[in-house]
Amino acid sequence: MDDEVFRALADPSRRQLLDSLNRRDGQTLAELCAGLEMARQSVSKHLAVLEGANLVTTLRRGREKLHHLNAEPINAIADRWINQYDRRRVQALADLKTALEQEPVSDNDFVYTTYIKTTPERLWQALTDPAFTQQYWGLRHETDWKVGSPIDWVMGDVTMSGPGQEVLEYDPYRRLAYTWHHITPEFARAVEMSDELAAKTSAEPLSRASFDLEPDGDQVKLTVIHTGFQPGSAIREMINDGWPQLLSDLKSLIEGAVKSGATVDQ
Repeated sequence: MDDEVFRALADPSRRQLLDSLNRRDGQTLAELCAGLEMARQSVSKHLAVLEGANLVTTLRRGREKLHHLNAEPINAIADRWINQYDRRRVQALADLKTALEQEPVSDNDFVYTTYIKTTPERLWQALTDPAFTQQYWGLRHETDWKVGSPIDWVMGDVTMSGPGQEVLEYDPYRRLAYTWHHITPEFARAVEMSDELAAKTSAEPLSRASFDLEPDGDQVKLTVIHTGFQPGSAIREMINDGWPQLLSDLKSLIEGAVKSGATVDQ
């Protein structure tokens, strides 16, 4: 996959497309073409290469096809080629890496795609079984997983629950969605939020997180979509760094268990 990413990044037009999506995520083909001096067919070809390298994820919204920047391959390259040599300020890829790690400049949906070497059944269990989520997330979900049922988020001695916090979709091995939790005073104290941040986040409406699982050979393509944020959302800023780390921990847990021959919940 590294070779595909490097090839995709080698073309200045494709880097320009990534820059455009970094400035404003979730654009249509027409919107991307409008900002570039390229023919529509050329833009489509470049987007296909970027999507093939997992640098761009597409979503359908009615008749529109929206393109989202996906930072996962850049994070993987940084881990392999930069961090292991402790060269965190290496200029190669630095501009793009820095841009991807900046706070979002708009309040678009958060979209992140990663590939995990596992089966849909094992990944589904890791997303829903409390014994699994406790290992990489540090919390568990208490629910019967029926659509419309309440879902409590339990982190140690702290329980986050409240009106509207519920299971939204439950299609085993394919799609899962639920309401993101209430920011309770107990949770704010547990994660050492400032009083100002706690007040701001607790006043925000509940958001929605969904997980799409798609088999791809001996891997599963996992796409996480977090949506429903107000302009200037503090929670949106928080999850921008939180999701990549969480999904990296999930990937490490599952693939590490596969390599060792252990089960995930051991």
